Amino acid sequence: MAEEGQVIACHTVESWEQQLASANTSQKLVVVDFTASWCGPCRFIAPVLTDLAKKLPQVLFLKVDVDELKSVAQDWAIECMPTFIFLKEGRIIDKVVGARKDELQCKIENHLAPVQNA
Repeated sequence: MAEEGQVIACHTVESWEQQLASANTSQKLVVVDFTASWCGPCRFIAPVLTDLAKKLPQVLFLKVDVDELKSVAQDWAIECMPTFIFLKEGRIIDKVVGARKDELQCKIENHLAPVQNA
C-alpha cells in the first residue's frame, strides 16, 4: 500500500487488482482517474488530483493510464479521458467525465460528508 495523501499510479493489472482489493476492504472512498499521457485535459487535471490527495488522506486516489492498461480500461468501459470513477466497497457510486475540477471536488465532498462523523 502506498503512502496516504498521494495519487497511486497502477502500472500493471496486478497492482490495479491489488489496490482495488485493499480499497474494497477498507471502506474508503476510492477515486480512480482513467487518464492518458497524450491527453491535454488529463495533464491539466493531474496537479488538481495530487492536491486533493494531499488534502484528503481519507480518500484513496488511483490513476490508470488507458494505453498502459488497455484491458482495465475496457473492463470499466472507459470511452473518454479523463474519466473519474468513484467507488465505495467495490461498487461504482458516481462518475465524472472530463477535466471538470469543480464537479470533481463537489462529488468527493458529497461522498465524504456522511462518513466524516463516523
